[in-house]
Amino acid sequence: MEKKQNSNVPAIIVCILLFGMISFVTNLASPMGDILKNQFQVANWMGTLGVLCNFIAYAVMGIPAGNLLQKKGYKFTALAAVLVGFTGVGVQTIAGLLSGNLAFGIYLLGAFIAGFSMCMLNIVVNPMLNKLGGGGNRGNQLVQVGGSFNSLMGTAVIFLTGVFVPSIVDAKISQVFPLMFIALAIFALAFVVILLTKIPENPEVGMAKAEEKSQYGPMSFRHFVLGAVAIFIYVGVEVGIPNVLQKWLQNGGLNVTGDAATAIAGTVTATYWLLMLVGRLAGAALGAKVSAKSMLTAVSGVGLILVLCAMFLNPATTVNLPVFQGTAGFGMASVPVNAALLVLCGLCTSVMWGGIFNLAVEGLGKHTEKGAGIFMAMVCGGGILPFVQNLVVDVTSSYLTSYWVIVAGLAFLLYYALVGSKNVNKNIPTA
Repeated sequence: MEKKQNSNVPAIIVCILLFGMISFVTNLASPMGDILKNQFQVANWMGTLGVLCNFIAYAVMGIPAGNLLQKKGYKFTALAAVLVGFTGVGVQTIAGLLSGNLAFGIYLLGAFIAGFSMCMLNIVVNPMLNKLGGGGNRGNQLVQVGGSFNSLMGTAVIFLTGVFVPSIVDAKISQVFPLMFIALAIFALAFVVILLTKIPENPEVGMAKAEEKSQYGPMSFRHFVLGAVAIFIYVGVEVGIPNVLQKWLQNGGLNVTGDAATAIAGTVTATYWLLMLVGRLAGAALGAKVSAKSMLTAVSGVGLILVLCAMFLNPATTVNLPVFQGTAGFGMASVPVNAALLVLCGLCTSVMWGGIFNLAVEGLGKHTEKGAGIFMAMVCGGGILPFVQNLVVDVTSSYLTSYWVIVAGLAFLLYYALVGSKNVNKNIPTA
C-alpha cells in the first residue's frame, strides 16, 4: 500500500498545482480587465469582457464536462482540460504580440478557451485528488490542501500583476507575459506527469448505465433551483467585490497616484484573496461543529453589513494597511476605511460555496451528480455580475454605488440560508 501511495505522489503534486492554476488563471482575468481598458481605451464594462468570456465558458461546458468525466474517466478528462488550458493561455499570449482590435478579439477568444479548461479542471481535480489519496480522511485532507493552494495562488497572481504592471495607465498585455509563461509551463508539466501516471478510475467508466427514465430531476426540487441561483450570485459576488475595488483604488480611490497607486491597489485586493484562504482554513476547522445553514446565514449577514458600511462611510476616513508600494517597497499605507471593509468580505465569501452546495444537494439522492453539473454551469455568474457592476460604474460614474449589485446578491444569499434552502419536495423519490 505504501508503494502505491508513493507512486501517486507526482500526480498528487500536479493535482495540487492544478488546483492553484484554476485560481491563478481565473484571477488573472480581473486585473487583465484594467490592462485591456487602458491599452485599448475602452469603457469599464468592455474591460470586463475577458472575465465574462472566462465565466460564460462554464455555462457552455459545465454539463458536457460532467458527461465527459463519466464516459471517459479522470485521466482522459484531466489531460483534455490541461491541453485546453495550455491552448487558452497560449492564445492570450499571442494577443500580447498583436495590436488594435485584432489583439482585443484574440485575447477574448483565449479567455473563453481558458474558461473551458477551468470548468473541466474544477469538475475533475476534486474527485481525482481524493482518489489519489485513497479516499477517506487522507483523500479529504489532500482536497483541503488543494483548496488552500488555490487561495494562495489567487492571492499571488493579483500581487504579481501589480509587480509586473507598475503603471496601469501605460499597461499592456505583454507586461504579464511572465505570468502567462508560468501558466504554460505548469500546464505542460501537468500533461506529461498525468500522462505517465496511473490514475484509479471508477469501474463504471466506459459502460452505459441503464437507468429507468424518471419524470424527476434536480430541477424538481425548489431548494436546489434556488441553490443554483445562489451559486450564480455567489460567484458573481466573490469576483465582483475585488474586481471593482481594485479599479476604484487605481483610479482616484487613494491619496496617491501613478505607480504607487497601482501597487497599493494590487496589494489591497490580494489581501481579499488572502483572507479567503484564512476563511477556508477556519471553515474547514469549524465545519464539523457548525451547520451549513448557520454558517451561510452568518457570513451572508456579516458580508451584507460590511458592504453597506463600505458604501456609506466617508472615504476620507482612512486606516493603515501593510502593502507593497512599488519602488518604495513594503510598508504601511493609508487606504479608505471602505476598502478595508470590502477586503474583510473575503472572510465571508470564503465559505459560501460549500454552504450553498451542501444545502442545495441535501435530500437529492440519486439526482446529486446531475445537480453538480448544473452547479458548475451556474458558475458563469462570476462573469455576468461583475459585468453588470461595471456597467453601473460607467452609468453612475461611481465605483461605490455599483456595490448595490453586491448588496442585492448578499440579500438573496441570506434569504436562501434562512428560507430558500428548506427542502419542501420530500415526496419526490430519490433512491
